[in-house]
Amino acid sequence: MAFMKFAKTAMKNLFSKPATEGYPFKEREYPERSRGHIEIDIDKCIMCSMCQRKCPSGAITVDRGAQQWSIDRMACVQCANCVNSCPKSCLSIVPGYTPPAAEKVRDIFKKPVPPAKTAEQGSPSAKAAANSAAAPSADSKIANDFEKCILCTLCARKCPQGAITVDRESKTWSIDREKCIQCGVCIDACLKFHALSFSDSADVPDTYKK
Repeated sequence: MAFMKFAKTAMKNLFSKPATEGYPFKEREYPERSRGHIEIDIDKCIMCSMCQRKCPSGAITVDRGAQQWSIDRMACVQCANCVNSCPKSCLSIVPGYTPPAAEKVRDIFKKPVPPAKTAEQGSPSAKAAANSAAAPSADSKIANDFEKCILCTLCARKCPQGAITVDRESKTWSIDREKCIQCGVCIDACLKFHALSFSDSADVPDTYKK
């Protein structure tokens, strides 16, 4: 009796369409919004290393000196922590998975070196935009041109690390260098007044007072 039930199932499966896909001969179609792999717009990346700090599996490595961003595809768990924490929105998670291979895959992206620019070139707004877009050097610091600053607190509200403190009553502006990751979000927030910028000077103060 059991044999008859098995024969019936076998005959049904024999004339049915396959339930599996013909991978790798037939390419897999992924549904929309599936968490496949991380992609980066390296031109927008400022090498702030926020994604590396937020990655729970340690899959991301940021080398600011070499202007290089890399990810271990086998270690990535597609949690999107890096995407959500990126201050420049240069990371995204898109459909499609890393193809199977005998060795671990590490994708490396290197930021192109921009042409040299002099500080005298262009209008103030153009210089501020260029300063905002440029990745800071390892020794650079956020500096405040306090004569332009109106203590609007927008930079403090936009800072993802809470490194900036603005006291309008005492007319002081200060930054915690230990918390600051040089992401440039405060500079982007201050584009109307151009008070904030990256500086390579060694004597940039942490606190400014009017």
